[in-house]
Amino acid sequence: MTLSEFIHQLSGAPVLWVTVLLTLGVILVNGWTDAPNAIATCVTTRAMRPRLAIAMAAICNFLGVFVMTMLSPKVAETIYNMVDFGADAHAALIALCAAMFAIVVWAVLAWAFGIPTSESHALIAGLTGSAIAMHGNLDGVNGSEWAKVLFGLVFSLVFGFVLGFLVAKLIQKVCRRANYRKANAFFDKGQVVAAAGTAFMHGAQDGQKFMGVFLLGLVLARGDTTMQAMAVPTWLMVLCSLVMAFGTSIGGMKIIKSVGMDMVKLEKYQGFAADISATAGLLVCSLTGMPVSTTHAKTTAIMGVGAAKRFRSVNWGVAKEMVLTWLMTFPGCGLIGFLMTKLFIFIF
Repeated sequence: MTLSEFIHQLSGAPVLWVTVLLTLGVILVNGWTDAPNAIATCVTTRAMRPRLAIAMAAICNFLGVFVMTMLSPKVAETIYNMVDFGADAHAALIALCAAMFAIVVWAVLAWAFGIPTSESHALIAGLTGSAIAMHGNLDGVNGSEWAKVLFGLVFSLVFGFVLGFLVAKLIQKVCRRANYRKANAFFDKGQVVAAAGTAFMHGAQDGQKFMGVFLLGLVLARGDTTMQAMAVPTWLMVLCSLVMAFGTSIGGMKIIKSVGMDMVKLEKYQGFAADISATAGLLVCSLTGMPVSTTHAKTTAIMGVGAAKRFRSVNWGVAKEMVLTWLMTFPGCGLIGFLMTKLFIFIF
């Protein structure tokens, strides 16, 4: 679909306006509440000033959405095919709006309490809850695509922690006789590069997820509920990346504090190790089409590098709160999506 075709479609479909605005709202909230995870470590170790780090994250989010989608749009395809809202395209579009509304509600509540919840899993939960509401059962959920979500969840948690632990141990061994000041200067600069990589991969992962939803809305607005695939147009990559970058530029110091300060007191080499580990995990998942959480990848990597120094250096109480919030996201946001869908269908 070209940009001119999209604009023409908007002019004749008021409900599409609502869908587009809600989807862009979710992307904005994602950049606002989720993207700060990528720069939490470099801010808390004072490798970068907060405003400069946020600006860098905004630019890297933009590039991540654009570049990675050009190379491999597999994550967008997974989200696009994850649920089926039924044969009635109008009702399906309303259900999609309800799912987006549920995600915004969940994300804002999490941000208000400074909890680094996952917008990725909120998206998946909201869509799934809406699909269940439309069918009254699990028939609207694509099991093979959902399997990628579950596998990605386990992979990102285990891979992030283990790789963070191993990278931190390796750095400790290699640098045990290094000059402290020179080593710190190296990791200070290295951490900026690694954080930029994490922000890039956040855009690559989360940008694709929301583009998948955007495309789903465009297809439903046409009255088509059977299309299995749709190419991601360049104008959509630019639009989504700009909105996410703007959301990131708003900031997110509450999230930065929760991830980078409260859970582990990080040294510069630990911040570098966490960023490298999170970036590697996100890259693997993006190339294989697994929609995973940047929040999960980053926080488990931080836990891993903290545990590499000594197990007690990790504030497991804060870590426990985060894990409980992650576990609550699927039933919590899914329930909101289910209820909002029932309400929206009744009203509209």
